[in-house]
Amino acid sequence: MLKNALQDLLPLLAKHGGQLDAVAFALLFILLLHYARAGLMGFAARWWRRRFPAPPAEPVPPAEPLPRRALPARGERVLSVRNALKRFGGLVAVNDVSFDVNAGEIVGLIGPNGAGKTTMFNLLTGTLRLTSGRVEFLGRDVTGMSQRLIARAGMSRTFQHVKLRPQMSLLDNVALGAHARAGAGVLGAGLRLDRREEAQILAEAQRQLERIGLGDRAHELAGSLPLGTQRILEIARALAADPVLLILDEPAAGLRRKEKLALGELLRKLRDEGVTILVVEHDMDFVMGLADRLVVMNFGSKLVEGRPAEVRANPQVQSAYLGGAGESAGGDAQGATVDGAAGTPGDGTGTGVAGS
Repeated sequence: MLKNALQDLLPLLAKHGGQLDAVAFALLFILLLHYARAGLMGFAARWWRRRFPAPPAEPVPPAEPLPRRALPARGERVLSVRNALKRFGGLVAVNDVSFDVNAGEIVGLIGPNGAGKTTMFNLLTGTLRLTSGRVEFLGRDVTGMSQRLIARAGMSRTFQHVKLRPQMSLLDNVALGAHARAGAGVLGAGLRLDRREEAQILAEAQRQLERIGLGDRAHELAGSLPLGTQRILEIARALAADPVLLILDEPAAGLRRKEKLALGELLRKLRDEGVTILVVEHDMDFVMGLADRLVVMNFGSKLVEGRPAEVRANPQVQSAYLGGAGESAGGDAQGATVDGAAGTPGDGTGTGVAGS
């Protein structure tokens, strides 16, 4: 509308006004981006907040804690993956992968780009369905379960790209993570019959914010935080679900060195408190110094598993990260293949697939 108005108005103001409409519009557009990034209504809302500031937010009142699940004893098997296979049409993205995760440890799932790590995470959490294989969580077969039921069972995750509500406060973002622990339905919430439960959820969200060191910023907007703090906020939201297993997809991506150190310290603290953690990470220095055990994937298959020092020294892992993985590890790893070639690895008919 503004551009059309300029095209009508400028010729009346200048002899060559018709040729200036693009320049004028570009200038106005730059001003809009600088002063009103949320649009004209966002600019008006910001002006209104400055003119009539809201009263200071009151601290979250104490409430009876939400029920918490008992964490398994350290060393007890939490997650068991057996012969996981995922096909997308004729391509195999995850190829016969098996590993375990035990209570009270941090396990890193690593590998080059396209190794199938995020696909594996999506299979574990119900985002994708296994073609074949089995996933057990706390001794229960969760293969084929919905994401909601898996989350209710005690498995929480974050995603590779930050998924927060930027116009909601830190407190409200974290409170969203506790919805699975609530029992009030739509009707009860609409009639405000859930006030006691809502107070419990907000108190739990405040507790998780304090757990990660953001308790004094509960009423700030999530969109105002830097990326590193947003990733830590996502972890707090996942913790609000009271998980047994916390699954983190590249939590250190885009973080500066100090932020990575703070994140590593937080994850080790959670492990010491009994939370089991499975993490995908590309930053080798970060994950090597963090994880108790590593599972390495390459071309959809499990390459090797072991302690960080053992994995670092493994020639197959070095080859996969430095290049030439198909030559040195192809026969052992049997990378992802086109259907019909899976039984003949190394004969030149298989095609590796980027599953991550």
